[in-house]
Amino acid sequence: MKFLKSYLFIFFLFYTSSSLFAQDAFNKMSYFLKLIQSQYVEEVNLDSLVEIGITSILEHLDPHSVYMNKEDLKKANEPLEGNFEGVGIQFNIVDDTINVVHVIQGGPSQKVGIQDGDKIVKVNGDTVAGNGITNDQVFKRLRGPKGTEVVIGVSRIGEPDIIDFLVVRDKIPLFAIDAAYLNPDKIGYIKLSRFSATATKEVKSAIDSLNGLGMKSLILDLTGNGGGYLNQAQGLADLFLDDEKLIVYTEGRAQPRQELHAEDKGPFEKGRLVIMVDGASASASEIVSGAVQDWDRGVLVGRRTYGKGLVQKSYTLPDYTAIRLTMAHYYIPSGRCIQKPYKNGNKKYAEDLYDRYESGELFDENKIDIVDSTLYYTHGKRPVYGGWGVIPDVYVPADTSWRSDFYSKIIRSGLFSKFALKYVNNHRPELNQKYPDLNTFIKNFNTEGTLWMDFLAYAEEKEVKPEGDYSASIRNMQMQLKALVAQYLFDSKAYFQIINDLDPIYIKAMDIINNKSYKKILDGSEK
Repeated sequence: MKFLKSYLFIFFLFYTSSSLFAQDAFNKMSYFLKLIQSQYVEEVNLDSLVEIGITSILEHLDPHSVYMNKEDLKKANEPLEGNFEGVGIQFNIVDDTINVVHVIQGGPSQKVGIQDGDKIVKVNGDTVAGNGITNDQVFKRLRGPKGTEVVIGVSRIGEPDIIDFLVVRDKIPLFAIDAAYLNPDKIGYIKLSRFSATATKEVKSAIDSLNGLGMKSLILDLTGNGGGYLNQAQGLADLFLDDEKLIVYTEGRAQPRQELHAEDKGPFEKGRLVIMVDGASASASEIVSGAVQDWDRGVLVGRRTYGKGLVQKSYTLPDYTAIRLTMAHYYIPSGRCIQKPYKNGNKKYAEDLYDRYESGELFDENKIDIVDSTLYYTHGKRPVYGGWGVIPDVYVPADTSWRSDFYSKIIRSGLFSKFALKYVNNHRPELNQKYPDLNTFIKNFNTEGTLWMDFLAYAEEKEVKPEGDYSASIRNMQMQLKALVAQYLFDSKAYFQIINDLDPIYIKAMDIINNKSYKKILDGSEK
């Protein structure tokens, strides 16, 4: 009966109303479940049936209203909460072995002496190398409640025997920023991967540090950022906007209009600001980029954003599962709602990014399908469009001219990462001595000679052989190897500091800041 009561509570959320129709629907579903429980020919799992029913109902609403069981809820919340509980390492599985990529500073593993480059071969006495272990299995073995213990056995270069470490699990921070650095032209770069609970705090801290180094202009990279908490979108936009400017407002059938404004003095309300976006920039990313565009505070560069303008609220159910139910649309300052259409069903909705590729939109700005032709204007009277994502001020087509079949095979097999990690682990002492800092590495590390030949031999050993003409791919492949070696030797900041030189959106962002087009774009005199 407890499952029946749970379902009736859920159904109540959707249908409670003073209308007779709503009451009839509620009674009908209640009677139906009682009928199954009392009269059906076989025993049934009502809990399972209820989950199927909830999921089916939500599928008929919109693509972002979802039901989550306890495990789904934990996985969804963890990246946004800003921490998890575990041992504090970043790892990759290479050659069926768990390789420690980086030990998180101040974390439990670092405190007991586990090092970058160690290979985890045993956990609590059980062998975890050479037996097909997966990422999920590693998480289950190494993560756990704060204060619990786990014995990790590692193999280390130069040590003949396995070294055992007793690690006491603790809270481990999950950072929202992947990279922040200042280039020689005093242009700052911040790569934000998610709008987690710490996003605004992290970005503000990064801006303060870059300002202290003499930053004059800033590139905020929101490509691939799928969003997160609405209050973090407000907080982040507030770093760039002044005078209580409107950032976003929400409104729904049962939700009155609620406005979020800039509230505090931000650390970068002046100075050239360029925001990088693409088709995977969604939700909170679109709020920040849309607000900056609508107030003519900065220039957006890249490709049309995802188009998620729906706001969800989470409701915890009696059995501690949850429903994230769409309650409202959000609107950016010009009045635009940028939610893309979803009336043709979830499947068609999910295929949108592929449809953009098929239509040629990723390569030609003129192929952008402006579904809502209603014209809006920014604060400075520049024309913008609503209805389907945020269209950047400066369009950058995707560049596939350098791709080849050999490159595609390398990517699918994950050989870049596997080779780079293996190379760093096998040469870490000499690399640390030769390249004591990132600047020295960037200037002097060469991937064009022996390392490149070693990589080709490694690929052939893994049965990924060169085929066809891949000469156009070589420079990009060598740069990716260099960036990955830097990441495993230093950190993720090092990766972006190298790989950004290949990114057409980043290159265009730098060009806009360095030449006279920045002001012309915001004046509306240059597209």
